[in-house]
Amino acid sequence: MSIRLRFTLLYNAILALTLAVFGIALYSIQAQTTYDALKNDMLHTSGTLGESILRSITNPGATTKSVTPPPPEPFQTFSRDQAFQRLPEREIVRILDGSGNLVASPFGSNGDNLPLTDAGLASLKNGQDWWETGSFQDQSVLIYSHPILSSRQVTYIIQVARPLTERNRSLQSLAVTMLAASLLTILIAFGIGWVFSKIILTPIQRITQTARAIGDERDFTHRVTYNGPQDEVGQLAKTFNSMLTRLEDAYQQVAHSLEMQRDFVADVSHELRTPLTTLRGNLGLLRRTPAIPKDEQADILADMTDESDRMIRLVNDLLVLARADAGRSLAREEFPILPILDETCRQARQLDPLRAIRLEAADLSIVGDRDALKQVLLIGLDNALKHSNGPVAVSAVQAGAQVEVRIQDHGLGIAPEKLQHIFDRFYRGEDSATIPGFGLGLPIAKSLITAMGGDISMQSEPGHGSTLLLRLSKAA
Repeated sequence: MSIRLRFTLLYNAILALTLAVFGIALYSIQAQTTYDALKNDMLHTSGTLGESILRSITNPGATTKSVTPPPPEPFQTFSRDQAFQRLPEREIVRILDGSGNLVASPFGSNGDNLPLTDAGLASLKNGQDWWETGSFQDQSVLIYSHPILSSRQVTYIIQVARPLTERNRSLQSLAVTMLAASLLTILIAFGIGWVFSKIILTPIQRITQTARAIGDERDFTHRVTYNGPQDEVGQLAKTFNSMLTRLEDAYQQVAHSLEMQRDFVADVSHELRTPLTTLRGNLGLLRRTPAIPKDEQADILADMTDESDRMIRLVNDLLVLARADAGRSLAREEFPILPILDETCRQARQLDPLRAIRLEAADLSIVGDRDALKQVLLIGLDNALKHSNGPVAVSAVQAGAQVEVRIQDHGLGIAPEKLQHIFDRFYRGEDSATIPGFGLGLPIAKSLITAMGGDISMQSEPGHGSTLLLRLSKAA
């Protein structure tokens, strides 16, 4: 069962229950109101006739002492009082004596008796009113019996009856009308609810269609179009679109990572193939018969040693990157940065004794990994020495809650279109043929700085050199 049908059925069930409660309450009120109106009219008639009978009584005990009751009299001869002469046609009135015998009726007929039970007669003899329903002339009637007391004796009994047929017919008509109106209302409400539920659930259907399209096409650019109010459905559509945006970003990141992985494998294969090919060729030369001259063998062995060292450096760099990608945790300790900078600059001067490396740093402390920072500084100084011919400046200053370390050279600089790729693995500029390296130094530096919670960037302007900027957390 669809949610649309369940929503419509639930709505109509609530409406039907409400109509049922309202109908039962209205029917009960109407039934009680008409019943009370009948009783009030009968009480009024009984009271008026009772006063008339009291005014006309001359011998109170006459009607109770007769052994054989006389035949009933018509109202015209029983009493000349106007109350009897002007009885409404809708009233059924009978006058009984104290023993329950019919004394007077509209036409004085013997068959005009109204029902009266023994319990009712006993109650009337005790001076108490009596209400009951019975059958008279094939119709249901409500009968009110009222004793007339004279000298504390029941002299007469007035019976006033009203037919219930008209009331019952009106109540039945009311019930049928309400039932028909309720059924019609429920049918109309079902149609309206069905249409409204479609309008309300349309955004959810669009979300379903969008999700199905994404699953079929693997395209996370789809979005749910919703122009309605920002209610629960609007918030759902907004949340779904926000989720799709994050999924699209994650999917693109995964796709980019897979592409980088493929390129990484291709680059590694390329970098390893060259020294392996050289080693394989040199081994072939060493195995030649007759053997090559001793001086050529010495050159070949030296070449093989260089290629082996190159492969070892490449494997070590790849191992550092692999550990960084695996989320290797670095130490988070406080230490002064000036000794690390001084030691690193001293070691970098041994790479090119003729180059000047100037250090200007304040006595600051940072939070991070000592060995990882030293490796990053060596990578930055090595790049500065390789890509420039002038002096290299190293500085460290406080910048708010961070410490900024700058390694600045005065080389040719980096073009803007190349600057955005310098942290990509195996990326090398146009001078890659003349400058040794694998293009892994800066990616390693970025991985290590990121693992320490810092930030690394490169600022460069063609013709004015480059500056490697490190931002590290300052110790408290």
